[in-house]
Amino acid sequence: MPSPELEQVLTLIAERAASVQITELTDMRALAESYAFPPTDAATITPVNAGGVPGEWVTIAESDPKRRLLYVHGGGYILGSPLIYRRLCEGIAKSGRCAVLNLDYRLAPEHPFPAAVEDALKGLTFIQVNGPGGTTAADAVFVAGDSAGGGLTLATLLAARERGLPTPTGAIAISAWTDLAQTGDSIHTRADSDPLLTDAAVLDGAAMAYLGEQSPDHPWASPLHGDLAGLPPLLLQVGDREILLDDTRRFAAKAREAGVEVTEEVWPDMFHVWHDFAPILPEAQEAVERIGEWITDRAR
Repeated sequence: MPSPELEQVLTLIAERAASVQITELTDMRALAESYAFPPTDAATITPVNAGGVPGEWVTIAESDPKRRLLYVHGGGYILGSPLIYRRLCEGIAKSGRCAVLNLDYRLAPEHPFPAAVEDALKGLTFIQVNGPGGTTAADAVFVAGDSAGGGLTLATLLAARERGLPTPTGAIAISAWTDLAQTGDSIHTRADSDPLLTDAAVLDGAAMAYLGEQSPDHPWASPLHGDLAGLPPLLLQVGDREILLDDTRRFAAKAREAGVEVTEEVWPDMFHVWHDFAPILPEAQEAVERIGEWITDRAR
């Protein structure tokens, strides 16, 4: 039986879906920003140029400036912005006692593949040697993201390895989109259970906009199809109701086979990127706290 808080969130999602009749991408982007939970007064938001990519440091008083996390947001590579993710980044900064670089990477279709990967690489390179207080080496570096940003997190690891960049301490992928070809069974078996991401056709359209002429099998677009050997420790969180459930399950299995340390968490009754509702949903807050614990365990 769903908790009252979960019922409240599901009702909110249903009401939003019923009221939306927008088809223009610019309007969709604006609508997504209007739904965002704002950060609290405990958060400090500091704009920064991260190696040529705009972003912002999200910190709290307890943030260790040498424990850094690059956050790449979700939105199917076609929408989303740092503004939407300030509250979640604040939660991760608090639970992991880290400084979070909330990156404003370029979006498709204006900037198709591999623009997002190239921007994420610049962000990763930047936080290795720059913190919220200026130029100084990091003690620990993490990459995290949700949905398309979760896939981008994993793709960034593959691209960084190919470019010979330093390996991050670890990475966190939330409800990750790891296969832009949509071949996972859960695309169909969970089609009626995920209230937030309900339609594979939406993913198909986003994939087409992002990929351009590139094949969806390219590992920087669909990290499920990459060589995963040598990746750093991974925390993969996904909800059992998600159409992208198998994107995480299959990636986790392949990473383990390649010798990667994988912590895979399938959260019962949870939907796509439930973390966004941490201000009102206990399970979301618990998931964010779990991320912080995992970060702390590996940053020691």
